[in-house]
Amino acid sequence: MSWKFIFSESLAALRFHRQRTLFTTLSLAWGVTCFVILISYGNGFERALVKAFTAVGQDLVLTMSGQTSEQAGGLRTGRRIRLEYADATMVKESVPLVEHLSPEIMRNGVKAQFRGREKEVSLRAVWPEYSIVRNIKIVDGRWINEDDRLRQNRVVVLGATVARELFGGAPAVDEDIILNGIHYTVIGVMDNKLQIANYNRQDNQCVFMPYESFSVFGDTKYPWFLVWTPATPDSRERAIQMVRAKLAEVHRFSPTDEKAVEVLAFSKFMHIVTGMSLAVKLLLGFVGALTLAIGGVGLANIMLASVIDRTREIGMIKALGGVRGMILKQFLVEACLVVAAGGFLGMVFGVLAAHIIGAMPFLGPAFRDTTGTGDIHLTVSPLSIAVSTGVLLVVGLIAGLVPAMKASRLDPIEALRYE
Repeated sequence: MSWKFIFSESLAALRFHRQRTLFTTLSLAWGVTCFVILISYGNGFERALVKAFTAVGQDLVLTMSGQTSEQAGGLRTGRRIRLEYADATMVKESVPLVEHLSPEIMRNGVKAQFRGREKEVSLRAVWPEYSIVRNIKIVDGRWINEDDRLRQNRVVVLGATVARELFGGAPAVDEDIILNGIHYTVIGVMDNKLQIANYNRQDNQCVFMPYESFSVFGDTKYPWFLVWTPATPDSRERAIQMVRAKLAEVHRFSPTDEKAVEVLAFSKFMHIVTGMSLAVKLLLGFVGALTLAIGGVGLANIMLASVIDRTREIGMIKALGGVRGMILKQFLVEACLVVAAGGFLGMVFGVLAAHIIGAMPFLGPAFRDTTGTGDIHLTVSPLSIAVSTGVLLVVGLIAGLVPAMKASRLDPIEALRYE
């Protein structure tokens, strides 16, 4: 018997029990809709979390002073190694795998004043390339340039929180602020940064100035960090080895001594972020799959009820020579048609629901950000549709197979005698 005949018979059976078919289809559509929304939320959560983590720097690597743990060149272990300002230039010029680099020196507890308003801030003295390494974006004015550094200009860039608390909503660019009694001109204001990873203090609460201008606060010979980014993520480990080898050559320690200068690559913490997001996505996927499974149970019950209602019909078909395979195919086709209709409606409803919901608050309230940068944006990706389709097919196949096998195994004599 042809598939065309089986298909037409299945459609006729579904139309005859249209109310039952409608409710089953809608239950499956509801399950698919929930699954799509949950998966979309999980994807949006992952994107928001990764974006907030990488706000500290796209591929940030910190190099800082340490203490030797191995003997080298006859020198004792436990010798303190202090990074020097000259090391920054040397590494930048001699290690080609270092793309961007800046020395950084800090001063915490600096009093910033403007027209009677006062705030305690952290001061960071850096090179112009620092903004590239640390993903700093300027919302008003400009960033520090090479001319500011060479001329030791008394200019600063304010973090978003510092600007808000000192100036309120008033423009800060070209205004003078006082840092520990010294006047500085504001040349820029940093965009509000939603970062969940940092070292020392969040950038929003800092004031940035040219490295050489820090000399009025203290010695600039010994930076706290060399802040840099590798040319490519794949070259990161090789770049770290080359930087350590170059510093070992200058400061006379073993290039295998990892404690002589400490190197911290923030990428090593990415697995924590991806692990958190994966756990959330798996949980949401499990809940969505359970919702779909409930729809599948409904489909199985409806199909079993259909088998019971049509027992005499099945007996008649088998008595007239209908083979077991034909009956099995007919009930499977009926189940697949219901699943296909429910899946299609669920996909449409899911996409519409995700579009209507749009975004949900996540990090914005914690950072007093109203731009929506830290929100979880629900977008239906091809992957979520593929996963939804796969889960739906499995649920539909299992839900339809059991009733279909039951129908195909009915004894024709017993079926004809069924009341």
